[in-house]
Amino acid sequence: MGRLNDMVAVIGGASTGMGAATARLFAQEGANVVLAARSADKLTALVDEITEDGGTALAVPTDANDRAAVAAMAERTREQFGKIDVLVNSVGTNIKNRAFTEMRPADWDMMIAHNLTVAYNLVDAVLPVMREQGAGTIIHYSSDAVQKPNVVSGIAYQATKHGVRGLAHGTMMEERERGIRVSVVFPGPCETPLLEKRPEPPPPDAFPKMLQPEDVAEAALFIASLPPRAYVPEIVLAASLM
Repeated sequence: MGRLNDMVAVIGGASTGMGAATARLFAQEGANVVLAARSADKLTALVDEITEDGGTALAVPTDANDRAAVAAMAERTREQFGKIDVLVNSVGTNIKNRAFTEMRPADWDMMIAHNLTVAYNLVDAVLPVMREQGAGTIIHYSSDAVQKPNVVSGIAYQATKHGVRGLAHGTMMEERERGIRVSVVFPGPCETPLLEKRPEPPPPDAFPKMLQPEDVAEAALFIASLPPRAYVPEIVLAASLM
Protein backbone atom coordinates (compact mmCIF):
# COMPACT_ATOMS: atom_id res chain seq x y z
CA MET A 1 0.00 0.00 0.00
CA GLY A 2 1.49 3.32 -1.08
CA ARG A 3 0.81 6.64 0.56
CA LEU A 4 -1.33 7.71 -2.40
CA ASN A 5 -2.90 4.34 -3.17
CA ASP A 6 -5.78 4.62 -5.67
CA MET A 7 -5.63 8.42 -5.77
CA VAL A 8 -5.77 10.22 -9.11
CA ALA A 9 -3.19 12.98 -9.56
CA VAL A 10 -2.95 15.40 -12.46
CA ILE A 11 0.59 16.69 -12.96
CA GLY A 12 0.83 19.88 -15.03
CA GLY A 13 4.26 20.33 -16.57
CA ALA A 14 5.01 16.64 -16.25
CA SER A 15 7.46 16.28 -19.13
CA THR A 16 10.65 17.39 -17.34
CA GLY A 17 12.17 18.53 -14.06
CA MET A 18 10.03 18.77 -10.94
CA GLY A 19 6.89 17.69 -12.76
CA ALA A 20 8.40 14.48 -14.10
CA ALA A 21 9.95 13.68 -10.71
CA THR A 22 6.58 14.23 -9.04
CA ALA A 23 4.83 11.95 -11.52
CA ARG A 24 7.36 9.18 -10.89
CA LEU A 25 7.13 9.45 -7.11
CA PHE A 26 3.35 9.69 -6.99
CA ALA A 27 3.05 6.63 -9.23
CA GLN A 28 5.46 4.73 -7.01
CA GLU A 29 3.23 5.61 -4.06
CA GLY A 30 0.18 4.12 -5.75
CA ALA A 31 -1.42 7.09 -7.50
CA ASN A 32 -2.85 6.95 -10.99
CA VAL A 33 -1.01 9.85 -12.60
CA VAL A 34 -2.20 11.94 -15.51
CA LEU A 35 0.68 13.62 -17.29
CA ALA A 36 -0.08 16.98 -18.90
CA ALA A 37 2.47 18.95 -20.92
CA ARG A 38 3.08 20.03 -24.50
CA SER A 39 5.78 17.47 -25.35
CA ALA A 40 3.95 14.30 -26.42
CA ASP A 41 7.19 12.37 -26.97
CA LYS A 42 8.49 13.04 -23.48
CA LEU A 43 5.13 12.16 -21.92
CA THR A 44 5.00 8.89 -23.82
CA ALA A 45 8.49 7.97 -22.64
CA LEU A 46 7.54 8.81 -19.05
CA VAL A 47 4.37 6.71 -19.26
CA ASP A 48 6.48 3.77 -20.48
CA GLU A 49 8.91 4.26 -17.62
CA ILE A 50 6.16 4.43 -14.98
CA THR A 51 4.31 1.45 -16.45
CA GLU A 52 7.46 -0.67 -16.53
CA ASP A 53 7.92 0.18 -12.84
CA GLY A 54 4.45 -1.14 -12.07
CA GLY A 55 2.61 2.17 -11.96
CA THR A 56 -0.37 3.58 -13.83
CA ALA A 57 -0.01 6.67 -15.98
CA LEU A 58 -1.98 8.41 -18.71
CA ALA A 59 -0.37 10.92 -21.06
CA VAL A 60 -2.61 13.79 -22.20
CA PRO A 61 -0.53 16.19 -24.33
CA THR A 62 -1.84 19.61 -23.34
CA ASP A 63 -0.87 23.20 -23.98
CA ALA A 64 -1.78 24.72 -20.65
CA ASN A 65 -2.10 28.13 -22.31
CA ASP A 66 -5.08 26.72 -24.21
CA ARG A 67 -8.00 26.87 -21.78
CA ALA A 68 -10.17 24.53 -23.83
CA ALA A 69 -7.37 21.97 -24.04
CA VAL A 70 -6.88 22.07 -20.27
CA ALA A 71 -10.60 21.60 -19.69
CA ALA A 72 -10.58 18.65 -22.10
CA MET A 73 -7.64 17.13 -20.21
CA ALA A 74 -9.55 17.36 -16.92
CA GLU A 75 -12.65 15.82 -18.49
CA ARG A 76 -10.62 12.97 -19.96
CA THR A 77 -9.14 12.34 -16.52
CA ARG A 78 -12.60 12.13 -15.00
CA GLU A 79 -13.79 9.83 -17.78
CA GLN A 80 -10.77 7.54 -17.35
CA PHE A 81 -10.52 7.43 -13.56
CA GLY A 82 -13.77 8.89 -12.23
CA LYS A 83 -12.20 11.56 -10.05
CA ILE A 84 -9.32 13.99 -9.51
CA ASP A 85 -7.80 13.89 -6.03
CA VAL A 86 -4.68 15.99 -6.57
CA LEU A 87 -3.46 18.65 -8.96
CA VAL A 88 0.23 19.53 -8.99
CA ASN A 89 1.06 22.65 -10.99
CA SER A 90 4.68 22.39 -12.07
CA VAL A 91 4.36 24.59 -15.16
CA GLY A 92 6.80 27.48 -15.37
CA THR A 93 9.40 29.21 -17.49
CA ASN A 94 11.79 32.13 -17.53
CA ILE A 95 13.57 34.33 -20.07
CA LYS A 96 17.20 35.24 -20.63
CA ASN A 97 16.67 39.00 -20.88
CA ARG A 98 15.43 39.29 -17.30
CA ALA A 99 16.59 42.75 -16.24
CA PHE A 100 14.07 45.59 -16.51
CA THR A 101 16.46 47.38 -18.85
CA GLU A 102 16.46 44.41 -21.25
CA MET A 103 12.99 42.92 -20.95
CA ARG A 104 10.40 43.83 -23.58
CA PRO A 105 6.64 44.18 -22.99
CA ALA A 106 6.11 41.01 -25.02
CA ASP A 107 8.39 39.13 -22.61
CA TRP A 108 6.33 40.35 -19.67
CA ASP A 109 3.09 39.26 -21.34
CA MET A 110 4.53 35.81 -22.09
CA MET A 111 5.66 35.34 -18.49
CA ILE A 112 2.26 36.35 -17.11
CA ALA A 113 0.57 33.93 -19.51
CA HIS A 114 2.91 30.99 -18.98
CA ASN A 115 3.55 31.23 -15.23
CA LEU A 116 0.34 32.74 -13.84
CA THR A 117 -2.54 32.35 -16.32
CA VAL A 118 -1.57 28.72 -16.84
CA ALA A 119 -1.89 28.16 -13.08
CA TYR A 120 -5.38 29.65 -13.21
CA ASN A 121 -6.29 27.48 -16.21
CA LEU A 122 -5.28 24.28 -14.43
CA VAL A 123 -7.12 25.17 -11.23
CA ASP A 124 -10.20 26.29 -13.13
CA ALA A 125 -10.33 22.95 -14.94
CA VAL A 126 -10.10 20.68 -11.88
CA LEU A 127 -12.19 22.66 -9.39
CA PRO A 128 -15.58 21.53 -10.73
CA VAL A 129 -14.55 17.89 -10.25
CA MET A 130 -13.17 18.52 -6.77
CA ARG A 131 -16.27 20.48 -5.75
CA GLU A 132 -18.49 17.66 -6.87
CA GLN A 133 -16.39 15.22 -4.84
CA GLY A 134 -16.24 17.49 -1.81
CA ALA A 135 -12.49 16.93 -1.63
CA GLY A 136 -9.24 17.66 -3.41
CA THR A 137 -5.69 18.92 -2.97
CA ILE A 138 -4.01 21.51 -5.19
CA ILE A 139 -0.25 22.03 -4.98
CA HIS A 140 1.58 24.82 -6.79
CA TYR A 141 5.34 24.95 -7.28
CA SER A 142 6.44 28.57 -6.92
CA SER A 143 9.96 29.80 -6.04
CA ASP A 144 11.94 30.93 -3.03
CA ALA A 145 12.50 34.16 -4.97
CA VAL A 146 9.14 35.15 -3.48
CA GLN A 147 10.77 35.23 -0.03
CA LYS A 148 14.20 36.35 -1.20
CA PRO A 149 14.07 38.80 -4.13
CA ASN A 150 17.21 38.68 -6.26
CA VAL A 151 18.60 39.90 -9.56
CA VAL A 152 19.19 36.39 -10.89
CA SER A 153 15.59 35.26 -11.38
CA GLY A 154 14.32 38.54 -12.82
CA ILE A 155 11.34 40.78 -12.11
CA ALA A 156 8.84 38.98 -14.35
CA TYR A 157 9.63 35.60 -12.79
CA GLN A 158 9.36 37.01 -9.28
CA ALA A 159 6.12 38.84 -10.03
CA THR A 160 4.45 35.80 -11.56
CA LYS A 161 5.55 33.51 -8.75
CA HIS A 162 4.13 36.02 -6.24
CA GLY A 163 0.95 35.82 -8.26
CA VAL A 164 0.83 32.04 -7.94
CA ARG A 165 1.03 32.45 -4.18
CA GLY A 166 -1.90 34.86 -4.24
CA LEU A 167 -3.91 32.52 -6.46
CA ALA A 168 -3.22 29.62 -4.11
CA HIS A 169 -4.22 31.33 -0.87
CA GLY A 170 -7.23 33.06 -2.40
CA THR A 171 -8.47 29.76 -3.80
CA MET A 172 -7.99 28.10 -0.42
CA MET A 173 -10.07 30.72 1.36
CA GLU A 174 -12.94 30.29 -1.09
CA GLU A 175 -12.84 26.50 -1.42
CA ARG A 176 -11.91 25.18 2.01
CA GLU A 177 -15.56 24.73 3.05
CA ARG A 178 -15.94 22.42 0.03
CA GLY A 179 -13.13 20.18 1.29
CA ILE A 180 -10.46 21.53 -1.05
CA ARG A 181 -6.95 22.33 0.16
CA VAL A 182 -4.41 24.48 -1.68
CA SER A 183 -0.70 24.57 -0.85
CA VAL A 184 2.42 26.20 -2.26
CA VAL A 185 5.96 24.83 -2.34
CA PHE A 186 8.75 27.39 -2.71
CA PRO A 187 11.87 25.54 -3.90
CA GLY A 188 15.31 27.07 -3.75
CA PRO A 189 17.82 26.63 -6.58
CA CYS A 190 17.07 23.28 -8.21
CA GLU A 191 18.87 21.43 -10.99
CA THR A 192 16.25 21.49 -13.74
CA PRO A 193 16.24 22.44 -17.45
CA LEU A 194 15.11 25.94 -16.42
CA LEU A 195 18.72 26.68 -15.51
CA GLU A 196 19.52 26.64 -19.22
CA LYS A 197 17.53 29.87 -19.58
CA ARG A 198 19.75 31.84 -17.22
CA PRO A 199 21.71 34.67 -18.85
CA GLU A 200 24.85 33.06 -17.43
CA PRO A 201 24.89 29.35 -16.50
CA PRO A 202 25.71 28.48 -12.87
CA PRO A 203 29.33 27.53 -12.22
CA PRO A 204 29.99 23.77 -12.20
CA ASP A 205 30.64 23.73 -8.46
CA ALA A 206 27.12 25.08 -7.78
CA PHE A 207 25.26 22.03 -9.09
CA PRO A 208 26.17 19.59 -6.28
CA LYS A 209 24.79 22.13 -3.79
CA MET A 210 21.41 22.54 -5.47
CA LEU A 211 18.14 20.79 -4.76
CA GLN A 212 17.15 17.94 -7.04
CA PRO A 213 13.66 17.64 -8.56
CA GLU A 214 13.08 14.57 -6.41
CA ASP A 215 13.45 16.72 -3.28
CA VAL A 216 10.59 18.95 -4.41
CA ALA A 217 8.49 15.92 -5.29
CA GLU A 218 8.92 14.62 -1.74
CA ALA A 219 7.50 17.87 -0.38
CA ALA A 220 4.46 17.50 -2.64
CA LEU A 221 4.04 13.88 -1.55
CA PHE A 222 3.98 14.95 2.09
CA ILE A 223 1.23 17.48 1.37
CA ALA A 224 -0.83 15.14 -0.80
CA SER A 225 -0.68 12.25 1.69
CA LEU A 226 -1.91 14.19 4.72
CA PRO A 227 -5.37 13.34 6.08
CA PRO A 228 -8.16 15.78 5.14
CA ARG A 229 -8.07 17.35 8.60
CA ALA A 230 -4.52 18.65 8.00
CA TYR A 231 -3.48 21.54 5.76
CA VAL A 232 -0.05 22.91 4.85
CA PRO A 233 -0.28 26.49 3.52
CA GLU A 234 3.35 26.74 2.44
CA ILE A 235 6.63 24.86 2.40
CA VAL A 236 9.89 26.73 1.78
CA LEU A 237 12.39 24.14 0.59
CA ALA A 238 15.88 25.62 0.76
CA ALA A 239 19.12 24.25 -0.60
CA SER A 240 21.04 23.81 2.63
CA LEU A 241 24.50 24.21 1.08
CA MET A 242 23.79 27.43 -0.84
